[in-house]
Amino acid sequence: MPLFKALFGLLLVLVALLPPCLSFAQGFSTLSVSRFSFPSELTAHAASGHIAWAMDEQGKRNVYLAEAPDYAVRRLTHFQEDDGQEISSLQFSKDGGYLVFVRGGDHGGGNASRPVNTQNMPKMSSVDIWTISLASGEASPLTSGDYPVWGSGHNLAFIKNGEIWLKDLASEEPAKAIIQNRGRLGELRFSPDGSQLAFVANRGTHALIGVYRDESTPVNWLAPSFQRDQSPRWSPDGQSIAFVRTLGGSGAALPLLEKRHVPWEIWTADVRSGKAVRQWKAPETLAGSVPTTHGGFNLHWPMREQLVYLSYEDGWPHLYSLDLRSQEATLLSPGEFMVEQLSLHPDGKSLVFAANGGDLPDDLDRRHVATVDLTSGTFTWKSSGEGIEAYPIFTGREDEIAFFSATPKRPLLPAVLREGEVRLLGENLIPADFPTEALVAPRHVSFIAADGTRVYGQLFEPAGGPAKKAAVVFVHGGPQRQMLLGWSYMDYYSNTYAINQKLAEMGFVVLSVNYRLGIGYGYDFHRPAGTYYQGAAEYQDIKAAGEFLAGMEQVDAERIGIYGGSYGGYLTAMALARDSDLFKVGVDISGVHDMDHRYELPEGVEVAPDYAEAKQIAWESSPMADLDQWTSPVLFIHSDDDRNVGFYHSADLVRRFDELGKPYDYLVIPGDTHHWMQFSNRLRVNEATVAYLGRHLLQK
Repeated sequence: MPLFKALFGLLLVLVALLPPCLSFAQGFSTLSVSRFSFPSELTAHAASGHIAWAMDEQGKRNVYLAEAPDYAVRRLTHFQEDDGQEISSLQFSKDGGYLVFVRGGDHGGGNASRPVNTQNMPKMSSVDIWTISLASGEASPLTSGDYPVWGSGHNLAFIKNGEIWLKDLASEEPAKAIIQNRGRLGELRFSPDGSQLAFVANRGTHALIGVYRDESTPVNWLAPSFQRDQSPRWSPDGQSIAFVRTLGGSGAALPLLEKRHVPWEIWTADVRSGKAVRQWKAPETLAGSVPTTHGGFNLHWPMREQLVYLSYEDGWPHLYSLDLRSQEATLLSPGEFMVEQLSLHPDGKSLVFAANGGDLPDDLDRRHVATVDLTSGTFTWKSSGEGIEAYPIFTGREDEIAFFSATPKRPLLPAVLREGEVRLLGENLIPADFPTEALVAPRHVSFIAADGTRVYGQLFEPAGGPAKKAAVVFVHGGPQRQMLLGWSYMDYYSNTYAINQKLAEMGFVVLSVNYRLGIGYGYDFHRPAGTYYQGAAEYQDIKAAGEFLAGMEQVDAERIGIYGGSYGGYLTAMALARDSDLFKVGVDISGVHDMDHRYELPEGVEVAPDYAEAKQIAWESSPMADLDQWTSPVLFIHSDDDRNVGFYHSADLVRRFDELGKPYDYLVIPGDTHHWMQFSNRLRVNEATVAYLGRHLLQK
C-alpha cells in the first residue's frame, strides 16, 4: 500500500507537469502542419517548354524543373541541409541552355546580399551565383555575387562588391568588373539584342540611368537631372528606354502630420542622344501618389507605341495602357480589386497577373489569375473558385499559364492552366504526414472599429469541443499585406497560417485580422490618415477584433489572447499595453516598439512647424507609452540578425520591463533573420507560440 501511494503521488506530479489537456483529442502536431513545402521563383522558357521553380522543403531549398507537354517534375539541385540558405533570382538563359540562381542572403530584408549564418558557424558563408547546365544537369557555383541578368548568348551580368561584373559562360575567361561607378548600382537591364546594359546609379540626392556599351565607350547617362530616375525598361526595338522619375534632394520642412501627394512621372529617352521626354505625369492627388503595392510602378514597354504601368489613381491599384502617340491612358483592369504580380507574354501582346476579384463575394480575400490582351484591351478572368492562384507567368505555349496554386487546406504547388484545365505539379512534394484533411477552412468576416472603419478578417472555427472556447487574434506584419482564405503566397504568412490551423486544432477560435494599412481593400483602407507613428489609428481595428470575438456565443470573453509578428508584433504589444483586460496573454514576435525614433531633429535651423506635436504623437503611438497598465503575460521572440525590424526594438522594451520589475518570457534566436531562414528555428517559434497561448488560455 505505501508503494501504491508513492506511485500514485508520482503519477499526479507527472500529470501536473503535462500541458493542459483538451476536451477533445489532438489531430496533428505543430511539426506536421509546419512542414508545408513552399515554392517560389517560378520562371519559364518559351522556346524549350521548360518551367522551373525553387522549393523550400523544411529548410532544404532546391531547384525543380518540369518540361512540356507532360510536365514531369525533376529536382536539379541536391541541397539536403536545413542551413538557412535561400534561393533567389532563378531564370533561364536566353537560349534555355542554362538556369542561374543566387544561393544565400536575405532578399526579403535589408542588406539582402549579406550572408546569413543561421548555423552560427565560426566563418560566414557567402552569397553565390550558381548555374545549372540543362544539357548535363550539373549545378555548380560560378562566383560570389547577386542580382544576375542574362544578356546575349551566355553573357551574365551581376552585382559584386558594389560593382557590375560580367561573365561569359561560353568562355574560359574569368568574370571581370565592367562598371565601377559612384553610387549604389542596380536594376540591370540588357537591351533586347543583348548588346547594351542599362543600370541605375543611386547617388543619394539623385539617381541616374546609365547605358553601358563596351569597355572603351563612356557610360551614356540618360537625361541626367536633380531627380531620382529608376525602373529602366527598353523599347522593343532597343532604341529607347522608359523610366520613372521622382523628386530628388530633400525638401522644405513641411508639416509632418499632413498627408500630401508623392509625385512621379514616366519619361522616355533616346538611347543614342540621351535626350528624354516626359510622357505621363501622375494625377496630383493622394491616390495618384507613388504606388506601394507589389512591383511598385510595374512599368512595361510591350509594344513600340505602348507603355503599361500601375496606378492607384482611381482608388484601386490598377493597370493602365499609355498610347505614346496620343498621350492617352486607358484603364485595363476595371473593378474594385487590386492587381499584383504582373508578367508579360513573350510576344508582348498580353499581360497576366493575380487579382483579388472574381465571382464570389469573398474573393477580396483570395487571389485569382486574369489576363489583358494589350492589342484589344480585353480583360479575362482565367481562374475562379475557392482556391488561391498567385505569381502567374505565361509558359510561351500559346495562352498556357503557370502559377502557384493553393486551397484552404492544401499549401502551394506549381500548376499549369491550359484550355481551361488545371494540372498540379509535384503533389508528392507535400509530406505524407501533412494533415491536409484535418485542417479547417476559414470563413470571411467583417466588423466595425470604434471610428466606423470596416475591418476584415478570416475566422478559424474548430468543430466540437466545449460550448465556450478560448480565442486568439492573429495580427499580420507588413503592414502592406493581406491574409487570405487559404495558404498565403508568401512563406512568412504561410507559416502563420499553419500556426492558426494548429491553434484551431487545439480548440481555439482564431481571428486573423486584415487591419487598415493593409492591401486588397482600396486606397482609403491602405493609406488612411492618423496611422502608424502618426496616431496608431489601426490599433482600433485590433481592439475591435478582440471585441468581435468576445461577443461571439461560442467564445469565453475571459480567455482571449493575441499574437503577431513584425508590425503585427507592434500591434500585439499595443493590445497588451492598452487593453490587458481584453487580451489576457500575448506573443510578440520581432515587434516594432519605439515609434519615437521615427523623428530625429534635422541638421540646420529649419524645423517642421509641428515637430514637437509629431514627436509627442509618435511616442503616444508606441507601446512604450503605456507600460504602466500592461499586466498581461507576454512572450517576446526575436532573432538577432533581423534585417527588417532591428533587434533593439525588443531589447529596449525588455530593458524597460526589467527596470519596472515586470515579468515576461522570452526566446532569442542568434544568427537567424526576420524570416526564420532555418526550418528548425521556425519550428521552435511555432511550438513556443502555440504552447504559450495554450498554457495560459486553455482549460485543464
